[in-house]
Amino acid sequence: MTTPYDKKDRRSQTRRHGPEAGATGPAAPKQASAAAPGADPAAIAPAGAGEVELQALTDELRAAIAERDQYLDHLQRLKAEFENYRKRVQRDNEALVLRAGEGVIESLLPVVDNMQRALESAERHEEGQLIKGVELVAGQLRSVLESHGLDEVPAEPGLPFDPNVHEAVVAQDSDEYAEGMITAVLEAGYLLHGRLLRPARVIVAR
Repeated sequence: MTTPYDKKDRRSQTRRHGPEAGATGPAAPKQASAAAPGADPAAIAPAGAGEVELQALTDELRAAIAERDQYLDHLQRLKAEFENYRKRVQRDNEALVLRAGEGVIESLLPVVDNMQRALESAERHEEGQLIKGVELVAGQLRSVLESHGLDEVPAEPGLPFDPNVHEAVVAQDSDEYAEGMITAVLEAGYLLHGRLLRPARVIVAR
């Protein structure tokens, strides 16, 4: 027989534990669908993730090595091409120098011929004729050299000394020329295509 006190006690129990309390116990918590904040990624990574990452790094390394080898091969080809170019330019320059020298020598051959004729003529003529022949040869030689860009440095007594084209061998007192003027030329100087080839050696008044 159920008393009013028993019903009251059951209602109080229902309010405390819910409708299923006392029958099956508290419901088990559902498994979390996402990892809690701060969890270790390796602990929640799917199986085989490490092998995939290692394979990807290996592929990248192989690609980098292949690219490096390609650049090295290209660099070696460029080096070989540059070396061939350098040797070709050197050969061309040497050939150019030889051709230029051939031109100068060829232009001097007539001077040599005339000098030989002057010597042969000296055996049959007087001294005056020899001097005249030598003067002609010297003039011809000077003309040939001038045609190749050779010019004589202006230097004669009375001209001012120019350290750019003159070389003072000695300085002497002079009653005829003022200080810094050339008093005598010991050796002629020359310019080749406007550049000093040899300075004129002179004596300067002090």
